[in-house]
This record gives sequence, C-alpha cells and structure tokens, in this order.
Amino acid sequence: MTKVEIKCTENGPNLIVVDGNVFAAMCRCGASDSKPYCDGAHAKIGFRADAKELRVLG
Repeated sequence: MTKVEIKCTENGPNLIVVDGNVFAAMCRCGASDSKPYCDGAHAKIGFRADAKELRVLG
C-alpha cells in the first residue's frame, strides 16, 4: 500500500510525501506566483506557522 503524508513545515510549504519521497511542495502562505506550488515567497513575506504532520488514509 502506498504511504502518503502531508508535512506542514515550520514557516514554509506543505510537503506531499509519497513512500518517503517528497512529491511536491504546496504553497501554504498564499503569496506564491506559481500556486498551488511553493516558490519560496513565504520567506519574503515573513510567513509564520507551526509544523504539523498528517497521514492520508486510503
């Protein structure tokens, strides 16, 4: 079975991790010019958020 996790990084993007490998970095600050993907804009705007991890059940 494929293991999918979403890791909300501290002050950064949501990482979609599939079987232990980062599949995509998704914008979580709303400032990315390449939404839904992260382009690093969170660092420029001073985005702050706690780290969290979620496991997707399927």
